Amino acid sequence: HYYITNNLRRRSDRPQEKRLAMAEDGDELPQPKLNVSGLIGLIVFYLIIFAAGILSHKVLKRKSRKQKQKEQVESNAEDMMLAGRDINYFVGIFTMTATWVGGGYINGTTESVIKNGLVWTQAPIGYSISLFLGGILFAEKMRTMSFVTMLDPLQIKYGKPLGALFYIPAFSGEILWSASILAALGTSLRVICGINDTASIIVSAAIAMTYTLFGGLYSVAFTDIIQLICIFVGLIFSIPWMTGHDAVTVPLQASNVSMFGPDQPYSKFYGKLEKNDVGVWIDYAIMLIFGGIPWQAYFQRVLSARSVSVAKTLSFCAAFGCFCAAIPSIVIGLITMNTDWPNTEYAQKLVKDDYKLAVPLTLLYLTPPAVAFIGLGAVSAAVMSSTDSSILGVSTMFTRNVFVNVFYQKASDRVTVWFLRATILVNTIIAMLIAIFVKTVYGLYLICSDLVFILLFPHLVLVVHFPHRTNKYGMVLGFSIALLLRVLSGEPVLKYNAIIKWAGYVEPSTDSYGEPVYGRQRFPFRNLIMALNFIITLSTTWVTQQLFKRYPHLLKYDFLDAQSMPVSPMTPVQPEIRQKETSS
Repeated sequence: HYYITNNLRRRSDRPQEKRLAMAEDGDELPQPKLNVSGLIGLIVFYLIIFAAGILSHKVLKRKSRKQKQKEQVESNAEDMMLAGRDINYFVGIFTMTATWVGGGYINGTTESVIKNGLVWTQAPIGYSISLFLGGILFAEKMRTMSFVTMLDPLQIKYGKPLGALFYIPAFSGEILWSASILAALGTSLRVICGINDTASIIVSAAIAMTYTLFGGLYSVAFTDIIQLICIFVGLIFSIPWMTGHDAVTVPLQASNVSMFGPDQPYSKFYGKLEKNDVGVWIDYAIMLIFGGIPWQAYFQRVLSARSVSVAKTLSFCAAFGCFCAAIPSIVIGLITMNTDWPNTEYAQKLVKDDYKLAVPLTLLYLTPPAVAFIGLGAVSAAVMSSTDSSILGVSTMFTRNVFVNVFYQKASDRVTVWFLRATILVNTIIAMLIAIFVKTVYGLYLICSDLVFILLFPHLVLVVHFPHRTNKYGMVLGFSIALLLRVLSGEPVLKYNAIIKWAGYVEPSTDSYGEPVYGRQRFPFRNLIMALNFIITLSTTWVTQQLFKRYPHLLKYDFLDAQSMPVSPMTPVQPEIRQKETSS
């Protein structure tokens, strides 16, 4: 984010980046020639995924398990959202890992290694720790309480309308994440197969949407098994062919002196952490770790687990799988650095903005066509495995926590199921439109990730672990001040400078081409704002509780009705009770 946001401006006057500017400003960039064999292979792969998604619902809901699944869920809608709470160890580990290992994870890891070095490639280790901590801090409590979404405890503690406010950062993050990886897939397919970006985005999203509509989490979890296998096999299988290419220096050199010049003072592969940037590194490291927890895509797997033990185990195993999945991407980044690109069919040096295409470029120009299409299947599988999870997660939250809990509390099970399907359709269209028309999707996603970390994470921790230390007054004041501070801290992606300038702030300037360089914060201000959210919520809650306790006559001014809210978020749901109700 630190390096991306300061390059989000027009570069049409720069010779080495002119072709990228052409692509950003319109359709002037010529479309690569259509690769018929690659297109056929891609169609076959998509048909396999589509068929698996459609058939999986029946496989995972066979008669011998129907009764058990009915005992675990209250309705068909909940069954569709959580796969009957019957996800076992095998399926759970695969679907949890595949959800995190998306197209943005694979392409982004490679790009970060090339552009900034291994020291700035924080996502693999950050997300792995995030999954591990999620298993320790939240898996047991959330699964024991039998919640359906991660917003349930927030609505129970703060009330349904106020709790629904947390849907805004959650929705924004999930939708923009889906859009960013769809856009990455469109670029990859254009490079390798010569397929139009828009067409590839629409087809990929439509396939993921269709099997999700039919089977819900059943289909998503089952296809994740196939997709994760494709990711690991495709990328690992491609690496030996890449290293065997004549233009690649073997053994791979971490210093890359030949590519980046003999005056390179450090290893480009390992990267360099300047003293002034330590605050930035810490800020993003902590945000990745703790901000990676409050996502519905994660909690949907935890809450669908067959038992608490399964929920915790799949979190720990997915943490290991998430880290392992980054290794092929890191190696591909090192291969890209050690490639003499002018001596390949690409016939030109890579410029800085080509780094985001490193995975498709290495597959296309360093491997035989058949191997390239296997690798392309890996990239496509990664995108679909994350897209379907995000779309289902955000649709589940809107259906349950907004539509049913706030607007239509008497909705029947049938109405809820059809509304969920309609929401999946609408959210898929929104993600597709953003991926097609918005050019800075990934930058917008990063902003929403900030909001999830700053606004949602503190309150999720409080309502799950310390429900008696928070109330509506603390939530409103903490949420509002944290949001205000974040807005006033500036954001280069949105092209506005900070009003609050934290320690070490870099003032805005202009570059040698006369283009504006927006100011940036070097202080770990996101973590500070998140901590302030905690402190303000806790202190405001304590003050209001003491006032209402010592001066009971002030209860008539309790306009938020905070004192009547439950201290404990929820009592565990007893499946035996449901079974009796069903039989009666």
